[in-house]
Amino acid sequence: MQLYVIRRPSAWASAEALKEAAARSAQIGNEEMSDRVRWIRSYVVNEADGRLGTFCIYEAKDGEAIREHARRVGMPGEEFYPVASTVVVRPDPAEPAAG
Repeated sequence: MQLYVIRRPSAWASAEALKEAAARSAQIGNEEMSDRVRWIRSYVVNEADGRLGTFCIYEAKDGEAIREHARRVGMPGEEFYPVASTVVVRPDPAEPAAG
């Protein structure tokens, strides 16, 4: 499988909508397409229009698997790039504990 970065700009109006899409994405990836796609992580960004977007890291068999997964979930999946290399200067910082 190849590592990909998937850009989903302004795809969600709220954190709740993103949470619902994430649950569906995990379910479809884990239960229906586990031999073709594997969700690694996502970075959620605040878009200029006030919506939420993501940069997602996936392993996938090919670009068609990414498109099919996105179609089944009902989210954007046409803007993706194969990762040529990874440079890690530091690990991702830990999120603060909810208090």
